[in-house]
Amino acid sequence: MKQHSIARRTLIKSAGLGIGAGLVSGLAPAQADNAAPANIWSHDYWAQKGDVKLYMFRKRLGDPSAGAAPLPVLLLVHGSSLSALSSYDLAVPGAEYSLMDVFARYGFDVWTMDHEGYGRSSLTSSNSDIASGVADLEAAMAVLERETGRSKFHIFGESSGAIRAGAFAQSEPDRVDRLVLAAFTYKGEGAAEIARRRDNLDSLRAAPRRKRDAAMIRSIFSRDGHPSIYDPATVEALVVAEMKFGDTIPAGTYVDMAANLPLVDPTKVTSPVLMTRGQWDGNSTDVDLLDFFRQLPNGDRQYTILPNTAHSQGFSKNRELLWYAMKNFLAEPAPVAS
Repeated sequence: MKQHSIARRTLIKSAGLGIGAGLVSGLAPAQADNAAPANIWSHDYWAQKGDVKLYMFRKRLGDPSAGAAPLPVLLLVHGSSLSALSSYDLAVPGAEYSLMDVFARYGFDVWTMDHEGYGRSSLTSSNSDIASGVADLEAAMAVLERETGRSKFHIFGESSGAIRAGAFAQSEPDRVDRLVLAAFTYKGEGAAEIARRRDNLDSLRAAPRRKRDAAMIRSIFSRDGHPSIYDPATVEALVVAEMKFGDTIPAGTYVDMAANLPLVDPTKVTSPVLMTRGQWDGNSTDVDLLDFFRQLPNGDRQYTILPNTAHSQGFSKNRELLWYAMKNFLAEPAPVAS
């Protein structure tokens, strides 16, 4: 394993070359057993952002209303083209794709939320851009604080969800414990998918919602040039789960990623940060993301490359690399102050 020290407690790793060896002692590799989730309790909630209702969903071991012990809270933030439960609680026969179930079994109180205009949340005329997403997360804080009794939370975001999560961490640093940015885009320089969106910017700006049909969902898993790293059955399960919400989706995050990058200032993200990038992710380059990484002020930071993985890390055949990197990072002991 090649490991280069950038600052105290800073790691750059390749997940396929002994990820986490010695990082956190006593943690076994993240292996889901595909059995029916034992004792996983779940509940629906609603957050309010003005007149907008935001759907929230929670999974954890044990019913907290029945006296189950408090657990560390992990909030999962979805991306541009899929809603929350499709992204993080997808049911696929014979395989584990629910990040919520995986991390509930690891001992986290796991939450997710549909952003405005997505899934079960209010359908409005907003294009649900990154700034709107940050306001959604601010609204979610009231529910999280009320239901968990905590004031700081681990936050995970993937793709534009990572930009939302990073922008929230920048604006509300006291509410973020540890931050995971998966498939993040900083400036987008040299990224093939960002170039395609820039070429399509006039169309994206023409209406608050863009076309998102079954063909578009399938293209997410082929656009980086390595479709074989995804199981076709998983892609089709995702199409079925998502298309019930219609064939359009808010355009705002695509506009932001085409025209308004960068949207997160790394010097203002003060929490510990894990960044994960798929080896073949067309939404970013290592040059772009390492520029962001080097500017993070907290020495407790990690940059992990997931081999044989593209943009959609959580749906990849190699998704357990993501689980393992996340688990080690979130369970990492706090450093002793010098």
